[in-house]
Amino acid sequence: MIINEIETKTEQVIEVGKRMMQAARTAPKGKGVDHLELIIITGDDINVLADYMEKSVEKHGRKFFFRDAANIRLAQAVVVLGTRLTNMNLNCGYCGFPTCAEKDLHEGLPCAFPLNDLGIAIGSACATAADNRVDTRVMFSAGLAAKELGWLGGECKVAYAIPISATGKSPFFDRTSTRPE
Repeated sequence: MIINEIETKTEQVIEVGKRMMQAARTAPKGKGVDHLELIIITGDDINVLADYMEKSVEKHGRKFFFRDAANIRLAQAVVVLGTRLTNMNLNCGYCGFPTCAEKDLHEGLPCAFPLNDLGIAIGSACATAADNRVDTRVMFSAGLAAKELGWLGGECKVAYAIPISATGKSPFFDRTSTRPE
């Protein structure tokens, strides 16, 4: 049997994506409480995500979503990591208030721990991708789009996407700037 790498590339990248989700799930979390929501997007759903990103520019005016959508279309898969924002009741002060009770008086202010845990999970997922020689880029834009599409469930409040690719050159490196000159 002869197997050409091109024939198995997408399958291999998806397997790495699954390992990335496992690394995120097993990453350390405050008080050992897991608030993560994890998905992998493949196939035609990648274009659904990119299309949504492009359409959403009219709503919020973030032109870099066009550039990021083009990058998403070049990925073989997209791993999305999100978190629910639950108060951890640690009175740590990281939110800017000395106690959780004082923070709770300010509606909408999230507890810092689920957000920190999400960051650690993203780092673990990206390290796994690097260990498997798969190119990545962490994207707020695609994470927001996946969240707005409802793909992470209604309780997920913050999400980041990690498009993954295995090509001769990373499609996530030389990107056209959307910033004014």
